[in-house]
Amino acid sequence: MALWAISDLHLAINSDKPMDIFGEKWANHDEKIKENWLSKVAPCDTVLIAGDISWSMSMDEGIEDLEWIHKLPGTKILIKGNHDYWWSSITKLNSLYEDMDFIQNNFFSYNDIAICGTRGWNCPGSTRFSSHDEKIYDRELIRLRLSLDAAVKKGFTKIIVMLHYPPTNDKFEETELIKIVKEYNVGSVIYGHLHGPSLNRLYEGNIEGVEYIVTSCDYLNFDPLKIVD
Repeated sequence: MALWAISDLHLAINSDKPMDIFGEKWANHDEKIKENWLSKVAPCDTVLIAGDISWSMSMDEGIEDLEWIHKLPGTKILIKGNHDYWWSSITKLNSLYEDMDFIQNNFFSYNDIAICGTRGWNCPGSTRFSSHDEKIYDRELIRLRLSLDAAVKKGFTKIIVMLHYPPTNDKFEETELIKIVKEYNVGSVIYGHLHGPSLNRLYEGNIEGVEYIVTSCDYLNFDPLKIVD
């Protein structure tokens, strides 16, 4: 068994959304993901997918992208990204597939590790942070606490948090998200969202005892990253 992570699959099986407009490395990126996934991930493994799963605007469109993921080996644990407009009720999502678990105010586990998370949002102090952003950010803080509290109530002490957005702003300042992570003694935080030039300056590595791991697809060369053996 092993725990893997990747994010920003940006699938578009049922729509015309070529990703190579964002750079040549994105050409046929879904084929690269599939090839790498099949070469590494075993049926008994688990893969964390930290948002921006599908470009689809509705579940009717998005179901083909979910089917594509479902057919890959391993259990998948997913959170919502900013482009996942297809994301419907959490109850409906968690009834779709036995091998796909969706996090929203809840958690799932890998052995003795709780997998918690929420989408996150632009953090205070970021360029052009607005009052609208603040409302969404505050709601995401609540959702993260709900997820973490659910795990703690079940007795979990080892915790990995999945976010889609980075947990800090472009100045790398301590945020309420980071304070919550430290409050709950979270061991690792994985996140994506960043692409292109943004990947040249990252909040990653062991910072005050927490391991921050960037899993954007293009950062990983479309290759799932092993988090835990």
